[in-house]
Amino acid sequence: MKFSQQHTLKEIASIINSEFVGDADFPVLGMNEIHVVEPGDIVFVDHPKYYEKALQSDATIVLINKKVDCPEGKALLISDDPFRDFNILTKHFRPFKSSNSAIAESAKIGEETIIQPNCFIGNNVSIGKNCLIHSNVSVYDNTVIGDNVIIHSGTILGADAFYYKKRPDGFDQLLSGGRVVIEDNVGIGALCTIDKGVTGDTTIGAGTKIDNQVHVGHDTVIGKKCLIASQTGIAGCVVIEDEVTLWGQVGTTSGIKIGSKAVVMGQTGVTKSIDGGKTYFGTPVEESREKLKQLAHIKKIPEILNKLNQNEG
Repeated sequence: MKFSQQHTLKEIASIINSEFVGDADFPVLGMNEIHVVEPGDIVFVDHPKYYEKALQSDATIVLINKKVDCPEGKALLISDDPFRDFNILTKHFRPFKSSNSAIAESAKIGEETIIQPNCFIGNNVSIGKNCLIHSNVSVYDNTVIGDNVIIHSGTILGADAFYYKKRPDGFDQLLSGGRVVIEDNVGIGALCTIDKGVTGDTTIGAGTKIDNQVHVGHDTVIGKKCLIASQTGIAGCVVIEDEVTLWGQVGTTSGIKIGSKAVVMGQTGVTKSIDGGKTYFGTPVEESREKLKQLAHIKKIPEILNKLNQNEG
């Protein structure tokens, strides 16, 4: 998430009431998660295991819960609870704004786009030309939809990320200040849910077609001309490259990459990153030919045991 204007380190520190290490006028341009940070961004870290990764990332401002040596060219914000303070910044720079109409006045809707009854179009939403939005679709604030997009009934674009920190009294949610971006010529089926990014974008690439009842987690990037069949669940921070096919009831773990033109057969659990141009099946995922050979061998086990018992007799 980029801020609407440049801020200083001192200004940011005053918002969260924290100490800072670095020049008071050090420039701050935005805030992001570790996998999408750029120079000028704030990243937060609250566990020693990830200190080095955060400090050596592209982020130039690190919100951290311990005073450490500050890398050259960077700045630190010292907090007793970086998770909490990251939420404070999200609330400050992208606060929730309630709506009093089905289609917000700030929404921009292109020529010849049709929006059927009972849809909700939130604040600062942008919808391109020649789109068809069927009834009971909810498009949350700041969503961007390109041209020639079809979205079927009951789909929700922009719900919060499923991202929590366990506290003694329950779970504390990391607030979502990101967006959903749907590129041109995308088709989205009925009852799909596409979560917005925590600070970045959840993106569906041009020409991709998504079947009914598919879930896409926060900050996931789906490439161009992909096919995703029904009841597939894609976790957060997944990268799916161009022309990938995911058949029905595929599930993925978070933070993995699926290479271009990969085909994943139905009911596969994608537990790790996989290369493009191959066909996969099973849980844990393997190339389909190898997995099918294993299943064929398993079927022979009763026959082998029977022969062993006969030999013993």
